[in-house]
Amino acid sequence: MIKKTTLKNGLRIITIPQKNIQSAVVLVLVGTGSKYESRKENGISHFLEHMFFKGTKKRPNTLKIAETLDSVGGSYNAFTSEEVTGYWAKVNYENFDLALDWVSDILLNTQIKSKDLEKEKGVILEEINMYLDLPMSYVSMLWDKLLYGDQPAGRSILGSKTNITNFKRADFIRYRDEHYLASNTVVCVAGNIPKTAEKSVISYFKDIKTGITPLKEVVDDKQEKAKALIHFKKTDQTHLCLGVRGYNLFQKERYAQDLLAVILGGNMSSRLFMSVREKQGLAYYIRTSSDKNSDTGSLVTQAGVDNKNTEKAIISILKEYKELRTKKVSHKELQKAKDYSKGTFSLSLESSNAQASFYAGQEILTRKIVSPKEYIKKIDSVTISDIQKVAKNIFQPEKLNLALIGPFKDKDKFNKLLKL
Repeated sequence: MIKKTTLKNGLRIITIPQKNIQSAVVLVLVGTGSKYESRKENGISHFLEHMFFKGTKKRPNTLKIAETLDSVGGSYNAFTSEEVTGYWAKVNYENFDLALDWVSDILLNTQIKSKDLEKEKGVILEEINMYLDLPMSYVSMLWDKLLYGDQPAGRSILGSKTNITNFKRADFIRYRDEHYLASNTVVCVAGNIPKTAEKSVISYFKDIKTGITPLKEVVDDKQEKAKALIHFKKTDQTHLCLGVRGYNLFQKERYAQDLLAVILGGNMSSRLFMSVREKQGLAYYIRTSSDKNSDTGSLVTQAGVDNKNTEKAIISILKEYKELRTKKVSHKELQKAKDYSKGTFSLSLESSNAQASFYAGQEILTRKIVSPKEYIKKIDSVTISDIQKVAKNIFQPEKLNLALIGPFKDKDKFNKLLKL
């Protein structure tokens, strides 16, 4: 039985027992990320995540931290997004206490030494360079920049090279002390965990700092005309993101938006896959996703196409957008999208770390947990009229956005294509 406990200091603990598996996972989510950073701080959430692996008093260097779980065959990592930073460890259930000790140690006792900080700057800069050389990934960063511009929501999670170079130890100490607080943290343990798991979490995290959680900047999400961002690069293939602003996690229309994305480009029998890839042979990969945060949302189609077919691919994608806005989907197609969504969702929850991510992720972003049964019920409740209503609302000419990486300099040419 799933259990959530909120301690007096605000720390939230979620326990998810799964007795018939061999693994146990410890996941800690902190409610901070790039949307919580000022312009000068941009990149610090992600950089700080790296620093938690550099050493504590108990495990004084990276080797000692890594070999703790390597020695028992465990897996572990961390991640930073716009609104959440996470740390996790997955082990055989017999090593649950070791994983809990390890995660709490790096979170609460990291020393953040200046010499480690200076060395890690080189690592972060190379990570930025890596993404700059991967247009398939970099175009997604340009998509956020196009939508939100010079505000936290529009800046890269990795930060600017100037910021990375200029950060000092005091910047990290201050940022950690402001954001890594009990009231801003969820600890989730899942899998074959002992009955005393909650008590163990309380014991290991008893020294977590308390304080008032900072608020993030309100996002300016207005758009009055179609926009394009063209990044010139000599590439063999053009990579593009074409889509619209959409619904966030708190809006009920998000479920219709999710199904709309499946219908458009969620699988190999979707409209865009069949049209752009199978019928026209324009792309190897094409997919549509429904992206949702607590305060922003979008529906975006991403594809990689031959440079000479770029305009043709854009027109084809827009044709499908217009079709969904003007013509209702069939009951059969909607049902297929629902069955696909429910099937992939159910399969995604099989592992202990997936269970932890599902429950803890909702808690840290919305402070409300929707059970798998409730989620499936919400998917099932979406009607044909809901799909068309959402399509009519989001697929409007003035709401179109195109981010593109390729050997092009004529922005006006692409702006002229953005119409429905």
